[in-house]
Amino acid sequence: MTKDILSQYIDLREEAKDLKKRIERLESDINRIEDEKCVSDSVTGGMGGTQHFMIRGFPYPEYSKKKTKLYLNKDQLEAAESDILQIVNAVEEYIQSIEDSRIRRIIRYKYIDDMTWPQVAMHIGGKRTTDESVRKEFERFMQAKITVH
Repeated sequence: MTKDILSQYIDLREEAKDLKKRIERLESDINRIEDEKCVSDSVTGGMGGTQHFMIRGFPYPEYSKKKTKLYLNKDQLEAAESDILQIVNAVEEYIQSIEDSRIRRIIRYKYIDDMTWPQVAMHIGGKRTTDESVRKEFERFMQAKITVH
């Protein structure tokens, strides 16, 4: 297990949140279009451009475009959630295999709970626990894992 995989987990979660927001926005836009059923616009034209015409209709191009984006985003979300599940399982198995309880807690706080190093230090507790000390402890642990394997 590397820091890259742990960081990837956080990025995948954020990507899924972003896709969910996009889906909600598109669904809202589609619902608005469907509720309004008709759009209208005033245009000028005719002889010499002096006549005014009112045009009404359903915005099929915009509606179709938003529906297509919605389906695409839903597919992307499904793929991202599948990736997240695989990485979560791998990360959880890895964390559970670590013998040192303190390191397990540090990794969970930092990568599963997405805390900053100062937050991790606060949750770990202890008189001499600082953001720098828990970060270095984690770095030493990861370095030792790399040199052993």
